[in-house]
Amino acid sequence: MDMHGVAQALLVLATTAAAGLVLGEVRLAGIKLGVGGALFAGLALGHFGIAIDPTMQQFAREFGLVLFVYTVGVSAGPSFFQSFRRDGLAMNGLAVAVVLLGTGLAVAVHLVAGVELSATLGILAGATTNTPSLAAGQQVLRELGAGEAAAAIPGTAYAVAYPFGILGILLAMLVVRAVFRISLTAEAKDFETTQGANYCAIETVNIEVRNPAVIGCRLRDLDELKAMGVVLSRVLRDGSQHVVRADDVLAEGDVVLAVGSAKKLAQLKRLVGPLAAVDLKAMPSSEVVYERMVVTNATILGKTLDEMNLRGGHGVVVSRVDRAGHQLVAEPQLTLQFGDLLTVVGQPEQLAAVVTVIGNRSKALQETQMVPVFIGIALGVLLGSIPIAVPGLPAAVKLGLAGGPLIMAILLSRLGHAGPLVWFMPPAANHVMKDFGIALFLAAVGLKAGGTFVHTLVDGQGLAWMGWGAVVTLLPLLVVGIVGRHWLKLNYLSLCGLLAGSMTDPPALAFAQGLSSSSAAVLAYSSVYPLVMVLRVVAPQVVALLLWG
Repeated sequence: MDMHGVAQALLVLATTAAAGLVLGEVRLAGIKLGVGGALFAGLALGHFGIAIDPTMQQFAREFGLVLFVYTVGVSAGPSFFQSFRRDGLAMNGLAVAVVLLGTGLAVAVHLVAGVELSATLGILAGATTNTPSLAAGQQVLRELGAGEAAAAIPGTAYAVAYPFGILGILLAMLVVRAVFRISLTAEAKDFETTQGANYCAIETVNIEVRNPAVIGCRLRDLDELKAMGVVLSRVLRDGSQHVVRADDVLAEGDVVLAVGSAKKLAQLKRLVGPLAAVDLKAMPSSEVVYERMVVTNATILGKTLDEMNLRGGHGVVVSRVDRAGHQLVAEPQLTLQFGDLLTVVGQPEQLAAVVTVIGNRSKALQETQMVPVFIGIALGVLLGSIPIAVPGLPAAVKLGLAGGPLIMAILLSRLGHAGPLVWFMPPAANHVMKDFGIALFLAAVGLKAGGTFVHTLVDGQGLAWMGWGAVVTLLPLLVVGIVGRHWLKLNYLSLCGLLAGSMTDPPALAFAQGLSSSSAAVLAYSSVYPLVMVLRVVAPQVVALLLWG
């Protein structure tokens, strides 16, 4: 069988990626490489002389990288800006400190220890287990005229530093736990208690109208009610239920069904009256029912519930909104997003009419709209090619193929939609594209670096690079871990998620999650991941521009 060109390249890349993914599933001391196994499979095959056309190899590497960072941005975008609120601000500050300390140590390795710049960039990427950082370093070296030989060195240094990059995070977690003698059970209980105190759960209560001050008042005239942030969905009068209308006049003995937070509902009781002895939702009624509808109609995206005017136009009420697992009160100013799950209350015939307005096509949540994906990638590539002047740097910084698509995906997914284009990707599709992209990238990098890897490790500077990588990995994590626990009193499980997120390292997150059934680690990881990913892409470019020549 004689294969050349595209067929040969596809065969080698597919074989490398498949072998790497199988290797990545092998557990050693409870840890597995995951998709990172593709890098080591590529190194092994490259060592034995298996290679592909350089042009195709470069395309596979860059295309895989773009797919990976774009899908990361799509999944991170909706929560990116929220991560700077409250505790997220402190966590992001600590994560930024890990990035800055690690980058500073890498610069010291170059200036003090005399490690060449191309290897330093690879050590920084491998020690922090960040593949886009490697790609950004290689790209900036090419743009600075380093040549393909120099641009290949970071891949080898990355592979040398990568293993301890993973182990070092786990070691830092264990050291912090031992130093502070932490009880995992106590930390999990502490976290759940804190979460419960901060979370404003949405509740439903039945309130009887007894306050003389509101009897005879139209609902639209009660300014206190407008500012309260609760929704009245239905009312019981003379044994009959109907959907609450703005022109309804409250009568003594009416029972209204209200939705809101416990604090707001307590205020409503003081305004209207005590809890009623009946539950309107439990009462059989053919007049008022509710249905959950998912927002899939692109024409209503970005509109507020007030602009939708479903109460006035269709006689129905939206009582609550489920968004990404969180329940929100359906306040008038709430803006609708693709995938929002609305609880709509009304008469059966009215609900049937509203379905066409909302969309309610559940299949749409499983369908990938490819036009926005390609447009987003194209815009990301354009963004990455724009030179950005940074004061103090001798040349402009480019986000490149590692940063441009990432930033653009964050912005577009945060935007939500642009006309008929919806920047939404089903989680399953996002996961497939992300893993496919990173496996393709790592396979190409491994094949390129494999020819010199063993020689560098055994006869060259590989062992020294490994040692410097261990320093770049461990020291920032220990410093930040101790500061976060001793001075900021962070929950240990959240701190573990933060440390894993500061290295954008899924195996470390899996280890942290295995410490407890609490969601603390994954929440902290998600909170710091987007900002750290951006900084990891920018850092090697800044280092290269400052130290080049």
